[in-house]
Amino acid sequence: MTLDDLFATIKARKSADPDSSWTAQLFAKGPEKCAEKFGEEAIEAIIEAIKDDKAALTSEAADVLYHLLVMIAARDVDLSDVMAELDRRQSQSGLAEKASR
Repeated sequence: MTLDDLFATIKARKSADPDSSWTAQLFAKGPEKCAEKFGEEAIEAIIEAIKDDKAALTSEAADVLYHLLVMIAARDVDLSDVMAELDRRQSQSGLAEKASR
């Protein structure tokens, strides 16, 4: 499964019955809850990285990616736009890109 496949599934759940899926339940709670859940998962990933638990970090990283996609879908940001922004940034050094912000 690619991120594109996962994002397509997530977007399809926006109009689903909240009783039918976890993703639909998140959307039903609103974009703020989706953002909060992403933050929780990011913190859990940080903890596992600090503990150097590769298996747990792998699992939490998957949760972070999933919840990031839910969060951007909740605000109608398309994954292709995020990927285009990454492509744009790839054409310059990270130091130059950060200095331009």
